[in-house]
Amino acid sequence: MRKGSDVEQIALLYTTWPDAETAETVARAAVEERLCACVNILPQGRSIYRWGDGIEAAAETMALFKTTVARADDLSAFIIANHPYDVPAVVSVATMSTGSSPDFLTWVADQACPLP
Repeated sequence: MRKGSDVEQIALLYTTWPDAETAETVARAAVEERLCACVNILPQGRSIYRWGDGIEAAAETMALFKTTVARADDLSAFIIANHPYDVPAVVSVATMSTGSSPDFLTWVADQACPLP
């Protein structure tokens, strides 16, 4: 096991989903594939957005996928390929290790790592 100070940066991928069930299905598959360590599925919110020529409003579920920077592109591609929206929101934010829990960083890196 690595020390937290030796772990690369982690990335948080923010996504929105039409419902919690769809978010959970994709989240579970991403964790099973070791593309991420965990996913937080947040209660339903309301999104207001421009689509085509109008302003739309929809109930959406948000999810935060936690992974390593090295796995972020593969995770993003997986989310997009398994998402029901034509243009899914997938926003990746690399986090600084400064101020982060070293044990948590180590855990994320160990979980979001392909098995040999």
